[in-house]
Formats: sequence, C-alpha cells, structure tokens
Amino acid sequence: MNMTEKDLTKVETHFAFGQNWAEYSLKVGEAEIVEAELGLRKLLKDEEIANKSFLDIGCGSGLHALAALRLGVRRVVALDIDKDSVVTTRQMLGRHAPPEAAESWCVEEKSVFDLLPGNKGRFDIVYSWGVLHHTGNLMHALNCAAACVVPGGLFCFALYRRILMDWFWHIEKRWYVKTTPEAQTRARRCYIALYRLLLGRKNHESRVTNYRNRRGMDYYHDVHDWLGGWPYESISPDEVERHMCALGFEPVRKFISKNRLHRCIGLFGSGCDEYVYRRQH
Repeated sequence: MNMTEKDLTKVETHFAFGQNWAEYSLKVGEAEIVEAELGLRKLLKDEEIANKSFLDIGCGSGLHALAALRLGVRRVVALDIDKDSVVTTRQMLGRHAPPEAAESWCVEEKSVFDLLPGNKGRFDIVYSWGVLHHTGNLMHALNCAAACVVPGGLFCFALYRRILMDWFWHIEKRWYVKTTPEAQTRARRCYIALYRLLLGRKNHESRVTNYRNRRGMDYYHDVHDWLGGWPYESISPDEVERHMCALGFEPVRKFISKNRLHRCIGLFGSGCDEYVYRRQH
C-alpha cells in the first residue's frame, strides 16, 4: 500500500508504540522513576516546574508525566494517539502518582493534530520527547504543540537529528512495521550484534547496564522502538531554530548530540537533540 503524507498522520499507519510501552512499564520501579525525574530536571529548573500546568504530548508509558507530578507540577494532562499507551499511562499514574495528586491528572486518547488552536487550553509547560517526528507531519505537529503554550511558557521537546542515512532508516522502518514478529526479532538481534561489534563487548555491556540512566529507559525496548519507529522524520538544529523563532519562541536551552555517528552519518540511528523554548507572545 502506498502511504500518502495524509495517511501517515493516522494511527493505523504507525508502529505499535503502545504495545512496546505497555511491556516496558512492567519493569518500572523507583530507580526508573528517579532517572526520569533527573531527565526532566535536566531540561527544566525546579522553579520552572513547581506549581505549573503540564501537557505531555505522546505520553507513551506515562513515566514522564509521573515524573512531572512527583516534581510538583499543579496539573498534568497526558495525551497519546495510541490506545495502549493511554491505558498504560493511566495504570502508571494510578500505581505510582502521589496520593495527594490523585485529582491532578488526566489521560486522553488524542492526536497532537487535534490540538490546534490549543483546544485543550494552554499550559505553562508543553512536553513532547521523541514523539513529534513520528506523527507523519513533523512541522505541523510542532505548530499544533506550540499553540498550546501560554505566553511566557516553555515548550520542551526532543527530535531526531537529520543524518546522512535517513534514506536507509526510512526503508528499514517501513519494512519493520509490515514484517512478522519473528523477522522483527531477527532484525533486533542483528542490530544488537553489529552494535556490540562496533563498540566492543565490554563497552556494549556497560552501555546496556547503564542505559537506565538515560531518562529511566530500557535498552532492548528502545532498540525495538528505534527499528520500528514509523512514521519517521528528522530535522537539523538550525531548522528547529528558524521554525520556532518564526512561531514567536526564543531558545532557553539546547542539548545537541556530540556523537559523530549520530551527528553526521547515523550508522546505528539518529540521536535525539533536546530543546527548551519560551513563548514570547
């Protein structure tokens, strides 16, 4: 089936991110939650979080909506287009959110494209980590998410950086979402074996062991997420800067990948660059 750009904004064309997040959520404990909090505090200062409203677009497992609640936001609205992610996020918050925050959060099955012009209201913080490049229309998704930020509020997001091997990953991801689970398993084993060969056994083992320190995530679930992450787009930091400034935002913080394999070639994938922008008006 030839997928048009319009088709790619529909959930039925997407990789089953929600199933992956549901499985990962069963592994989440206090250590993963603490790492997620540290990842959020890397982007936002404590005073920028406390008592603020927080919109999580593409909530996935709900781990970072949970981290926001534990760090003291006043209200969390978590959205995802995938019904499995919605169920998982509700379960995550139900299990781990502070009892006093029970009335401070809600989770809805909704697309970022349903938000323009901010029909969920506006928020002090809009957060979307590693999501908008999987929507099927990255620039429109940025516009919709940005419309939900109050004047003076913060927009925190992470996007795949443009790499030379984008063409290859487009082909691989389209194949991966259509192939059998057995073929997906073989692809993951091949990817991991080649990555281990590149890094060396000890370095690879260290990376797997310490992977939780990256926002509380899990290496093997992230490999599945990367190989299957369709739709797929990427963008350069300069393009992000031009687009966000045109929308009336100013840069606050940026964390740009310095890994040469990610920055230029992308032999084993594209790293996410992280951005924090403030709405000026």
